Amino acid sequence: MIQRVQSLWLLAASICGFATLKMPFYVGSVGATAAEEFTAMSHLLILILTIAAAIVALVSIFLYNNRPLQLKIALAGMAVSILNIVLYFVFTKKYDTGAIALSAVFIFAIPIFFIMAIIGINKDEKLVKSVDRLR
Repeated sequence: MIQRVQSLWLLAASICGFATLKMPFYVGSVGATAAEEFTAMSHLLILILTIAAAIVALVSIFLYNNRPLQLKIALAGMAVSILNIVLYFVFTKKYDTGAIALSAVFIFAIPIFFIMAIIGINKDEKLVKSVDRLR
């Protein structure tokens, strides 16, 4: 359901997740070697978690009929995306010099989009419960 704002937040999280596969998080070098870009495809665990978070966001869009399940899946996706950010920082320790790339904004936006979607799902759930009380 596209008219629900949380569907847009989840779609944005999914798009950002897939965009981070090619966009660098960190640009750095080890020793005297040339600078290299550290993307999600640079490490297998980060690649798996990035794809998982993006797919979870995409799948969660279509669970609008079952809001409690949608909420649980969105919370799991948020946890995976936060774990992914932590792993990015852990794996950037191998570089001697470098800096976080501008495109890292997409990686930081994913948990924010999940949080916004969770807020929208909770509002929908409260609205449905309040309407059920009126019946």
